Amino acid sequence: MALLTLFILILIAPSSSNAQWPPSPGYWPSSRFRSMSFYQGYRNLWGYSHQRVDPNALTIWLDSTSGSGFKSVKPFRSGYFGASVKLQPGYTAGVITAFYLSNNEAHPGFHDEVDIEFLGTTFGKPYTLQTNVYIRGSGDGRIIGREMKFHLWFDPTKNFHHYAILWSPKEIIFLVDDVPIRRYPRKSAATFPLRPMWVYGSIWDASSWATEEGKYKADYRYQPFVASYTNFKAAGCSAYSPAWCRPVSASPFRSGGLTRQQYRTMRWVQRYHMVYNYCKDYKRDHSLAPECWG
Repeated sequence: MALLTLFILILIAPSSSNAQWPPSPGYWPSSRFRSMSFYQGYRNLWGYSHQRVDPNALTIWLDSTSGSGFKSVKPFRSGYFGASVKLQPGYTAGVITAFYLSNNEAHPGFHDEVDIEFLGTTFGKPYTLQTNVYIRGSGDGRIIGREMKFHLWFDPTKNFHHYAILWSPKEIIFLVDDVPIRRYPRKSAATFPLRPMWVYGSIWDASSWATEEGKYKADYRYQPFVASYTNFKAAGCSAYSPAWCRPVSASPFRSGGLTRQQYRTMRWVQRYHMVYNYCKDYKRDHSLAPECWG
């Protein structure tokens, strides 16, 4: 009987291990876009002394004196925007490492923003990847943001992994290593970013909210807090492209959208790795969030 039990456990073990990783999406959008060096597409925005550019990578860090940020040289009206990122292990509570789209400098207080944010953590706890969408200054008290949060199926401090935002006129898709984790559809012009945005990255102190709603703060005994970026990709229709420029797609379909296999993979990630969904938060006002209704 003991031998039979051992045999059953051996058979089960591989499938249990594989279940921790998402099924294949069957399509890899990042392979369609050429990588660029940092200076081919970006410039320092702030914290120049807290930034180091190597031939194939950018390193930025936060300490008690400053963080750092960078910005694309041109704005886009649609496109694929990605970077491979490696995060710092250990105590990083209160620290935000971000890769995002925004037009805040062009429309202060009334801007659009699409975020990939890594929320720092305490010893022994995983990073939280937060995706968020703001539309025309929607942080107005009624709709603070459209957050979905995930615990990743890998340790983002061990190796570089590729994180991307695909923004087209009808949808926004967030991807991790080409796995779609979230799709934000355009339900109306009032709930979708349509104005040109720049691509940004940054590391900064958000102790007031970043880790367990601000319970744990940045502790500068563990400084500097370091993040590394490489494999930059930014392709699509810039704000200066001709009107006939076609938006890029996250799937083999030129018209956009995801394949059935990509949808299955996304549902798997949301089932097993999502830890917060604003659409499921009963404390939130969803009256102006039509993407939550259907």
